[in-house]
Amino acid sequence: MTNIPETGRTQRVQIRLVVIQVLVFSLLLTLGGRLWYLQIRNGQEYSDEAKNNHVQQVVQPAARGSILDARGVPLADNETRLVVSASRTELLKTDDDGKGVLTRLAGVLDMKPKDVIDKVRLCDAKTPQPCWNGSPYQPIPVTDEATTQQALTIRERAEDFPGITAEPTAVRRYAAPGKANTAQVLGYLSPVTDQELTKAQDSDSPYLRSDQVGRSGLERTYDKELRGKAGVTRYEVDNLGRVIGQAKNDKAEAGSSVVTSIDARVQAVAEYELNQAMKTARTEFDTNTGENYKADSGAVVVMEAKTGRVVSMASLPNYDPNAWVGGISGKDYAKLTGKSSNFPLLNRAIQGQAAPGSIFKVISSTAAVNAGYPFDGNYPCPSSYSIGGQTFKNFESQGYGDITIGRALEVSCDTVYYGIAHKEWQKDGGNNPKKKPNDWFYKTAHQFGLGKETGIDLPNEVSGRVPDREWKKNFAKANHDSWCKQGKKDGTYVEKIAYENCLEGDKMRAGDSVNYSIGQGDTLVTPIQMATIYSAISNGGTLYNPTVGKAIVSGDGKSVQEIEPKSHGKLPFTQKTRNEIDGALAGVATRGSAAWRFGGWPQDKIPMHAKTGTAEVYGKQTTSWFATYTKDYTVVMTISQGGTGSGASGPAVRNIYNAIYGLDATGKQDLKKALLPAPQKSLPKIQQDGTIETPKIKPYDPNSGKPPAEQTLAAIVGRRD
Repeated sequence: MTNIPETGRTQRVQIRLVVIQVLVFSLLLTLGGRLWYLQIRNGQEYSDEAKNNHVQQVVQPAARGSILDARGVPLADNETRLVVSASRTELLKTDDDGKGVLTRLAGVLDMKPKDVIDKVRLCDAKTPQPCWNGSPYQPIPVTDEATTQQALTIRERAEDFPGITAEPTAVRRYAAPGKANTAQVLGYLSPVTDQELTKAQDSDSPYLRSDQVGRSGLERTYDKELRGKAGVTRYEVDNLGRVIGQAKNDKAEAGSSVVTSIDARVQAVAEYELNQAMKTARTEFDTNTGENYKADSGAVVVMEAKTGRVVSMASLPNYDPNAWVGGISGKDYAKLTGKSSNFPLLNRAIQGQAAPGSIFKVISSTAAVNAGYPFDGNYPCPSSYSIGGQTFKNFESQGYGDITIGRALEVSCDTVYYGIAHKEWQKDGGNNPKKKPNDWFYKTAHQFGLGKETGIDLPNEVSGRVPDREWKKNFAKANHDSWCKQGKKDGTYVEKIAYENCLEGDKMRAGDSVNYSIGQGDTLVTPIQMATIYSAISNGGTLYNPTVGKAIVSGDGKSVQEIEPKSHGKLPFTQKTRNEIDGALAGVATRGSAAWRFGGWPQDKIPMHAKTGTAEVYGKQTTSWFATYTKDYTVVMTISQGGTGSGASGPAVRNIYNAIYGLDATGKQDLKKALLPAPQKSLPKIQQDGTIETPKIKPYDPNSGKPPAEQTLAAIVGRRD
């Protein structure tokens, strides 16, 4: 056995001790650094988080602001109802995930168990309505129509209904004053989603789980202002959840009210008259199709000509926005979105697109003058116009000889515009256009604001379409293969068109240009676009952004923010041309195609200007258009598959004006009966307590000032474009 010297053994022990000391020191240093980081460097942050672990928040939802008409009449406000809600968090703690509780609840509420269970389930891509698309941690409303007895039953038997609450709650109400529905303008609410909660965390207006969010109409546009700020009370609690003190209390701030330019009385008239016009159109026989007109949808806009403010906007079919309050039922959802619904959620005043027909001729008239054709020059108006082997007929195949552009507007002569448009097409190079063609007719349409949104303060406005050369090329590129596959030289009409498009679908042909000049073909416009244009003609040429919101009034009434009208351009004509077009449109109402609808109108006191339009749509019946204005208002109405302009829409537009100005059928005015003889400039009166004065409103009486003979007049007089 080898003996290790004592000196060597001592050295090894010393080395080991040094290593151990270094390791211990390193561990102590690391631990000390970590403690410094936690307690000194990030001490305040973790301290705050620790405090928050012992703070519970109680949210008091803010009262949503009202939407008022121009006089202060509530179009949308709040009312207190008994709301029964279910907490999914609590229900999932039960053995059967809450099915038993919801079944018992259905018995108390006189509902079917399936309906209650469906309302509480969460929405996803595969789950149909009804379902809950809000946060799963938020109480889910089952009904907002509970009776006092039902609420008491749920509270008294709380052990049978864990996770179920029955409390008085402020819920949205769409009042429909004077039967003014106004649904598509107002919109509706639905619960905030988790995605929206996450997205809004860093914004200056974050959502809370209890929030209802505007989904369309004014509810969406002015959601931030209407929503207000919820109150939050923070309580300090111990580890057992017992309250030991109040940390902070932020009071709820009621949402602002939005005062609109809508007049509920005029709105009720517009809705009623549009509906009656569509009903009447369905009784009329269409000789082209051999059946009555379908008149399946329509819209009307009443606008202040000098400001662009919307006084009334109606769209049919419509719906009851109250159906969304408290969660929409599966039955109601199917009615609003199913294939047979005809899509009442669409606001056809800003989302309905159609060929404009002859109301487009104010644009073509301006284009002709700008291209060098005198307004008072003489132009042939034969009964038809031929290009190659294609014949374009005048309306009702009537000719007027040589007439001016003004007279062509009055009698709605198509062939005058055919001739001018054809000449311009030839000047631009025909089928082989110049490098930079003038394209007066297309350029002028863009200058009038077509092909783009008007900027109205309502969501989801569509832009319509100007089928110019650029659009033609893009459209041909997208459809070339299908045209070539479908086209036949000697096939049906559709197959022949497809064959021609396969060969030269990207070219601006003569037929395209002449058809376009009278508002036919691929041109698409919306009622709000045409109302904006005719208002601009009335006011001298200024294109205003249409607006519905007029002012925002804070919840306490102390702050009023007015929404001023804004312009987005001028019409591309001289004052002389404007006056000539204005005079011709006055002639339409006195001796032209709309004269039979304005018999007895007090033209000397309230000059009326009008243009009729009957747009042909392939595969459908004609679209009725009627565009009119006075010095105060513009009224534009359209009815899909409704027949002629003056025939279908004319009487309704006349009745709207009669109600506004207080006129009877003979043209006699009674200002006491006039709803709005001049645009209202002032805002509703704010009272001392901060609330807004609410005037009374009477339902519209359609028979007031209407002699029985007026209804038979349409059957006696022939109908015109």
